[in-house]
Amino acid sequence: MIRKIKLLVFTIFCTLALNVTAQNQSNKLEFGFNVNQFHKDFGVGVHLISPYFLLAKVAVTAGVNLQWFEYYDGSETTWTPYQSFQIGLRSRSPIIENKLFIYGEGGVLTILPNSDFSNKSSEFGGYGVFGFEFKSSPIFGYYIELGGVGTGAIADELATNPIYSNGFLTKVGLRIGI
Repeated sequence: MIRKIKLLVFTIFCTLALNVTAQNQSNKLEFGFNVNQFHKDFGVGVHLISPYFLLAKVAVTAGVNLQWFEYYDGSETTWTPYQSFQIGLRSRSPIIENKLFIYGEGGVLTILPNSDFSNKSSEFGGYGVFGFEFKSSPIFGYYIELGGVGTGAIADELATNPIYSNGFLTKVGLRIGI
């Protein structure tokens, strides 16, 4: 299934990249790095944003994150890693001379839990964010995103069955136009 998702994402980005020549030169495929928090779970991630289409206002996004679920295992507090994959749509508007942008993004999320805290092989849900991007040059941009994530994921292998990857979502990072 993951292989099919990767192929679909790759096909979408290749198709949309062909559209870039008909648009503004600053409208490029973007690659980004982020530090994030999903609920109480610290993480790091990478993502791709397609060139914008539909009047240069809409783009497809895809990303992968490595999260750490923090919990008490009976003797100490531990961080256990797990992964999440997301694909979504975003729409943005420039505020100040193509240097400051606001945007909204929403999409679907798949989590691959760690067997140390969950007996499920995957969890599905959605996410939504509002973001602010500050372009320091036509190639580089810094951003912050605030929003929510909902998956219903429960750490059912732990005695208290705590939730993870549910609730408030924050991201900060750097994007590079390629």
